[in-house]
Order: sequence, then C-alpha cells, then structure tokens
Amino acid sequence: MKLAVAIQMDPIETVNIETDSTFALALEAERRGHALFHYLPQNLAFAHGRLKARARPLSVRRKKEDHYTLGASEVLDLAGVDAVLMRQDPPFDMAYITATHLLEHIHPATLVVNDPASVRNAPEKLFVTHFPELMPPTLIASDRDEIKAFRAEHREIVIKPLYGNGGAGVFHIRPEDDNLNALLEMFTTMSREPVIVQKYLPAVREGDKRIVLVDGHPAGALKRVPPPGEARANLHVGARAEKATLDARDRDICAAIGPTLKEKGLIFVGIDVIGGYLTEINVTSPTGIQEIGRFDVVSIESQIWDAIEARIKSAKA
Repeated sequence: MKLAVAIQMDPIETVNIETDSTFALALEAERRGHALFHYLPQNLAFAHGRLKARARPLSVRRKKEDHYTLGASEVLDLAGVDAVLMRQDPPFDMAYITATHLLEHIHPATLVVNDPASVRNAPEKLFVTHFPELMPPTLIASDRDEIKAFRAEHREIVIKPLYGNGGAGVFHIRPEDDNLNALLEMFTTMSREPVIVQKYLPAVREGDKRIVLVDGHPAGALKRVPPPGEARANLHVGARAEKATLDARDRDICAAIGPTLKEKGLIFVGIDVIGGYLTEINVTSPTGIQEIGRFDVVSIESQIWDAIEARIKSAKA
C-alpha cells in the first residue's frame, strides 16, 4: 500500500530528530514508500467546498542538521490524499479548534489522524473527567470559594490552566503556602477559563508514567522523573526519561479507556499516570515514542502506521 500523506505540523526545521514523534512517524512512512507532504496550519485554505493547503513534498533522514528536504511549494487538495497527520503542537486555542473544523470537511474520506472532531471534543484535562473512577480528586472551577474549600479538604494541591501544555503554569500549593489568592488573580488576568485543581500526588516525585496507546491498545510506556526541586514531570522542563513497564493498574486503566479511544478515531494517544491515577489523556500531539523505542526496542511508529493502513484499507474495501 503506497499512500499520499500530508503532515500538518510545526516547521520541520525546528524538530529534534532524537525525540520528536512526528519525525519518527515521517521516517517510518517514507520507509514504507509513502509520499509525504509538509504544511503549516496557517497554510490551510477552504473555498468553494474544497480544503486545500500550500504544501511542499517532504523527504526525511536521521542526520543531524540535515534531516529533511522540501520540494517546491504547491497547492494540495487534501481530498486527494490518503491521510493527513494533524501533528502541530498546542496551545489548544481557537486557531487549533478552527483547524479541526476545516479538516472535518475531508475526514473520513481522507483519514485524519487523530479524528479532528474527537480531538476538538477531547482537550486533555477535560476528556479525562469522563473516567472519574480513574482520576485523583479533581475540581474544575473559577469560583474562589469552591477552590478554597477543595484546598481545605485536600490540603496539598496542584493548580494549573485548563488548556495549558508542557507543564506551563503548573503550581504546587502546600498547606502553609499563602500564594493561592495571588495565583488565582494571575489566572483570572490571563484568561476567563476555569482552572483545574487536583489533590497533590506525592508519587510524582518518583515520576509519572507516559503510556502510549495505538488504536486503543497499550503499545509502551516511559517514566518521566522530575529534577530535584521540581513538581512537574514534563520532559520540556527537565524531567529525566527512564524505562517503565505496565503494571496491573496501568493495564486496567488502558482497558477502561481503550474502547472509547478506538471508537472516537483516536489512533495515537498518550496518557499520564501518577501513583495509579489517570491525570491526562493527550490526543493533540502526543510524544514519547522515540524514548520508549530506545528503552524497549519497539517501533510504536510502525504500530501506528499499521493501524492507519488498516483503517484506509478497510474504508476502501
């Protein structure tokens, strides 16, 4: 099966070829003989019922400072390709949401990964609330009295923006900390959105577990250990990647959410587990497959392409 694949992503020249999951997906696609095209989200245009992108043919290779070649720019009718990978990084803002609306015009005749409507309806910190039995105690609110009552109940909490990413804006509030009001004032100034508040899980000091699911099935895991003096286990803020295996609780979590992910067309998903609690379900631009591959000698990118090809083959049949 030879496919035409358009990748909607951030500038290809900015990626770290040792860690970037989109780069790994592109390498595997090219290895399989698929034709690749690269475009930025702002290159989308919808007119006369057709969704087009000003794109460039793309070739990739694992060679530092020489990892890609882009061909001449052309206007690509996205209804004419087999698959679109929606892989630009958050923020999950109105530009991101608009892109999902536009891509709905071609999906599923052109397979968009992940399903754009499901991506729009499953922001990381909200989607997880549909599985309350798997979550730590959580509050989503703007009301300060509600937030203070939650803190009084759980004493040590974490507060973070509802649509943040990469650990930005995450604060650990201890019982003796008197900065809560100032933080809430800051969040109110920055946004009209509610904040998410969760009971602090001390197990985060030992690391959180990023589990990648492919078409609803667990494909591998990675532990992210925060540096000393840091409560965030994001690789973006200096966390250390370590080998991880799935325990019984992890498998129960995956079994509970997997059918929903598959049904919603969320082929490539990364979940975060801390101390046996599911804290986030990442569907926009999950990462971690290269690190997992190095620890476990497994090709998650190959599993993802197997799932994509199977869906396209089934649709054409």
